[in-house]
Amino acid sequence: MGNSRRDFLKKGASLAALSAAVGLGAGACTTRSGGSSDGSQETDDFDLNASVNWPVTEREDTPKLAMSGSSTEAGIRRIKQLGINLVMSSVGSTPWDVEDIKKMKERYESHGLTLCQSYIGGFDDVIYGRDGAEEQIENVKQSLRAAGEAGLPMVEYNWYAHRLTEGYYEMEGRGGSGYTAYDYDRVHDLPADPEVGTHTAEELWDRLTYFLQEVIPVAEEAGVRMALHPNDPPAPVSRGNEQIIATFEDWKRLLNIVESPYNGMTCHSGVSRELGVDPVDVVRYMGERDQINHVHYRNVIVEEAPHKYAEVFPDNGESDMFAFMRELIRQGYTGAIYPEHPRALDYDRTHPDGIRGQYADVGGGGHAGLIYNIAYARAMLQAALIAEDKA
Repeated sequence: MGNSRRDFLKKGASLAALSAAVGLGAGACTTRSGGSSDGSQETDDFDLNASVNWPVTEREDTPKLAMSGSSTEAGIRRIKQLGINLVMSSVGSTPWDVEDIKKMKERYESHGLTLCQSYIGGFDDVIYGRDGAEEQIENVKQSLRAAGEAGLPMVEYNWYAHRLTEGYYEMEGRGGSGYTAYDYDRVHDLPADPEVGTHTAEELWDRLTYFLQEVIPVAEEAGVRMALHPNDPPAPVSRGNEQIIATFEDWKRLLNIVESPYNGMTCHSGVSRELGVDPVDVVRYMGERDQINHVHYRNVIVEEAPHKYAEVFPDNGESDMFAFMRELIRQGYTGAIYPEHPRALDYDRTHPDGIRGQYADVGGGGHAGLIYNIAYARAMLQAALIAEDKA
């Protein structure tokens, strides 16, 4: 690596200062300049004196913020206190039962929350080309039919041969907070997992193609959109396995296997930037094809795409999070936005309701950090709705 860790941190501080300066400039003027992937600048006129019907709120025809659901009354209260109305929650192992989904939906609805998404898995035999693949595909089909009957509109899934999370580590961020950093060079030569073996990219593509050709027609009939989450981290090779869904070209290939709104992706501002791609370009590509079926909203600082980067606060990364939000509105996206991966704050490190989950030891945060993410995302959503005359 040409840059040291200290240079990396200095880069983050410089970017934060630059973001602050740009923010002050935009507030003082009536125009906003935003860079695009081709280096051009786009300028939009803002009428700062125009009246706005305040408060600017989420509606049926706007994007809506979402959080992971909770199994406790206290957890549900925390969600509602942040003004969140959409939740994501796991139904469980496949095949899903329609009554189980209905009960989960009804429980959330009794608290004024709408279940908008669930993660679906349980098809490793399909990914690895093992006996049992056909049974697992049938379980997915049955689950999609149950989701459709219960009124669950979207499911998210992954397609990893192996996920190279061993490259994560904690980096100290501003004020001693925790950033989740990644360095592919630390882990690129790790040996294969005997239980997984090694699989070529084309083997994985062939199996994914067969899977989609089997399940997307069922998803269409059920009215349930599928969102494939891009590989995160986007490691080129993971313990001997060539990774797919790890480049923007991979994403395009996926979306063209079955050209349908039901064969979509999680449009991800963080992973897009990790790949060195402008997240706004990704929104535009997917949005024009009506294949944005879910959105994850976070920011990063990249030292070497896609090998070395750090997940930072939404306000001090490289991506223009306002432009990303604004393009979602321009593309007519009305689904869920998840402001994910909160940074580790001291409060979360010491409070009983603080850091939780598998990334706590690599700079991941808890509820206080999530509050920060939610508040920032809501401000960006309100600003984007005003700028697009959708308030």
